[in-house]
Amino acid sequence: MGSQIARKLHEKGHIVIAHNRSGGLVDEMKSLGMIGAYTKEEVISSFGSDQIIIWLMVPSDVVDSEIDIWLGLIPQGSILIDGGNSKWSDTKRRAEKVAQHGSVLIDVGTSGGVWGYQNGFSMMVGGESSAVEIIKPILETLKAPEGMYGYFGESGSGHYVKMVHNAIEYGMMESLAEGYRLLKEGPYKKIDLYKAGEVWQHHSVITSWLNELTRDIVKDNPDQNGIDGIVAESGEARWALEVAKEFDIETKAIQTSFDIRLDSQNGKINFATKLLASMRNAFGGHKINGQK
Repeated sequence: MGSQIARKLHEKGHIVIAHNRSGGLVDEMKSLGMIGAYTKEEVISSFGSDQIIIWLMVPSDVVDSEIDIWLGLIPQGSILIDGGNSKWSDTKRRAEKVAQHGSVLIDVGTSGGVWGYQNGFSMMVGGESSAVEIIKPILETLKAPEGMYGYFGESGSGHYVKMVHNAIEYGMMESLAEGYRLLKEGPYKKIDLYKAGEVWQHHSVITSWLNELTRDIVKDNPDQNGIDGIVAESGEARWALEVAKEFDIETKAIQTSFDIRLDSQNGKINFATKLLASMRNAFGGHKINGQK
């Protein structure tokens, strides 16, 4: 999503400095008219005298190291934005570290997958309110045409809301996958899965983007040939279940959907887990066949 965010901002008139940890994509972003920066030092120098605002879109396991590097380069008064799927409690800790530097960390849990560029991103925001006001033009651009953003308060709250969103997503995906499996393997062997999904997509109670994607998946590959059915878990549902346990909140649907993903990684696969893997690829561009 990082490159899509950069493109969307650039095309709407924002000055975008494109940087990638591995060096990839920078040439492509430059060809589109953005400022290319192959090192973090080049990123900083490209801002000139303007306030530095850096949007991080990296895996959660490297956010700490990335922030440490940036803190060694940015001046006080800078704004760092973590748009990835970081654990909310980690975000609170990181925000305190950044504040000690004299800068601000804002958490923007971002949903929309590979379709956010076209449809607009859904963004869940937490952190210092005055800094959020500064980045509002960025959020307004990224939500167009049909996305949305909401500010939820103190540091970590945006990532917390995004965590719950993803946990819900696990349950919804599992329910749809099981339903399509019931159609395929139940008593009626010739049910057209695409036709059923198409009917459901016209103002039924389960009309949804996930059902739309699943409907199209079974149209293109009805038997899910070539899909091994191993489903990765990104950590968000795991963190949500930890909170549920701490606060004694029953989350049976989320727990079951999480366990099924773990079981798939141990060889327990079926048509439903194949659909789960295909769904992840369809909305998020995640690689299929046992890869994250």
